[in-house]
Amino acid sequence: MAARTASDAQTADAQDRKHPVDETLPPFKMFTSGLQHVAAMYAGVVAPPMIVGPAVGLSAKDTAFLMGASLFTAGIATLLQTLGFWRVGARLPFVNGVSFAGVTPMIAIGKDRGYDGVAVIFGAIIVASVLGFVLTPYFSKLVRFFPPVVTGTVITLIGVSLLPVAFNWSQGGNPAADGYGSMKNIGMAALTLVVVLALRRLLRGFLQQIAILLGLVAGTVIALPLGMADFGAFKDAGLVGFPTPFHFGAPQFEIAAIVSMCIVMLVCMTESTADMLALGRIVGRPADERIIEGGLRADTLGSAVSPLFNGFMCSAFAQNIGLVAMTKVRSRFVVAAGGGILLLLGLCPLAASVIALVPLPVLGGAGIVLFGSVAASGIQTLAAAALDKGENALIVAAAVGIGLIPIAAPEFYHAFPKDLLVVLDSGISTGCIVAIVLNLAFNHLGKRAGSDEEQPAGTGKTPEPAAAH
Repeated sequence: MAARTASDAQTADAQDRKHPVDETLPPFKMFTSGLQHVAAMYAGVVAPPMIVGPAVGLSAKDTAFLMGASLFTAGIATLLQTLGFWRVGARLPFVNGVSFAGVTPMIAIGKDRGYDGVAVIFGAIIVASVLGFVLTPYFSKLVRFFPPVVTGTVITLIGVSLLPVAFNWSQGGNPAADGYGSMKNIGMAALTLVVVLALRRLLRGFLQQIAILLGLVAGTVIALPLGMADFGAFKDAGLVGFPTPFHFGAPQFEIAAIVSMCIVMLVCMTESTADMLALGRIVGRPADERIIEGGLRADTLGSAVSPLFNGFMCSAFAQNIGLVAMTKVRSRFVVAAGGGILLLLGLCPLAASVIALVPLPVLGGAGIVLFGSVAASGIQTLAAAALDKGENALIVAAAVGIGLIPIAAPEFYHAFPKDLLVVLDSGISTGCIVAIVLNLAFNHLGKRAGSDEEQPAGTGKTPEPAAAH
């Protein structure tokens, strides 16, 4: 009887204990951990408007306005994902921001059209996002076609696809700039990488968890006397600035633009699904159909609201998944704090310029660890994917090989129609599609239900989160 009572007490205690995803941290830890997420994704948020603005003919001032608006809308989308309401939000430590997938189509839509071009882009994003929101319940049912052999492949591709971004940052970020790829830039990236690894090895507890943030600060401090930090952002930065709704005019709707952005939305939904599956495994809360449906609703709703505040289409930021894997801080409220910081940065250009002080080579050195952590998580998932059974190894080989084409041979699809390049230039999307199709062909068609190969990604045994350090 006493043994049963003790057992019941342990069961009740386990039920009362919050899952790490739902835990809150002390305010200081919450803020610094959230700031670390912002530092990891800041460059990814401001890069698309920095590219699209000049391409459509906007002035430097208007481009800076777009960058602030992108920070603000990334904060909204991240809060929708982490906190959520009703059936909106994955309620995972999931960071959202401007999707790179839309950069090329947006440039094609608005090239040299100025404010009219931006208005057409925003109109297309609104229509594509509303359509995506409607399709979400049906799209989320595809989760049963994401067993470990598929998810492991896609997660690995996510990490590998992001590594060239870190390498580009390490060289300086702009191939046309003087000093791109110089020993000075690469040396700074290498030094930051060493600092981050040393901090992870020597520190303990909370300081170890924010090793990336400390490494970025240390790298920036070292870069200051070397003249590698750009203070130009401070010149015109005001203390307060609000992204005025429809600053570039009312949205305009053109069929060709809408079709292009609908394709981008499907690509974003595919990548977000893969990212949620990856993050679910890392935090120990596998992403089932309900979680994916909520996450995709947050993606599409955030994207629909974004143009109101002059922002672009929002999607998952895979680099922050690597940060979760590395730090083991799984609380969604930490990422929500990061979303709040993004909102403040969007409302305070001066504060945003402080974050922008971090030189890209410094960010690149830390990015190698972050993005490599994602790939390591995918490899661990593949270890549990029964590659010795059936044709699973062949599925991984073909999907990874095709997914690496845009990385290893960027001009491989140069003769294809531009509309197809939205999908083909994303190794994550092409690898995901190939893995799903081959898994269906080899493990579903003609197979009996209930076989090991058909086990859905969100059920059954879940491998432990990858130890990305």
